[in-house]
Amino acid sequence: MQSYTIGQAARLLGVSPDTARRWADAGRVATHRDEGGRRLIDGRALAAFSVEVAQSGPDGEDVSYTSARNAFPGIVTAVTLGDVAAQVEIQAGPHRLVSLLTREAVEELGLEVGVEATARVKATSVHIDRV
Repeated sequence: MQSYTIGQAARLLGVSPDTARRWADAGRVATHRDEGGRRLIDGRALAAFSVEVAQSGPDGEDVSYTSARNAFPGIVTAVTLGDVAAQVEIQAGPHRLVSLLTREAVEELGLEVGVEATARVKATSVHIDRV
């Protein structure tokens, strides 16, 4: 399973590294240390935490729901596979994006909960790039 540094997690959550560090220090999200001593967050734990943060807003603040220009880097929070089609949800800061794509595309990209990905929006289509 992929793990994320505090800085990477902060970028995916749309907050500063200091905020992500404070959340980890407060026990809001579990961390572990790698062999170099860096604090890491498990991808699945970060995915669940990103949904929690998006629903409540960071530190209880009001969340702005404006979009950035067409690209939404985030973390995969859900994957639903059918026989041919699939649904992928990405939490990108306060934004939850859902894309319908082929099962084959999901498997080729290796998309699963906890994986970093970018949703790209063009008109009403959402395309997902694996980072």
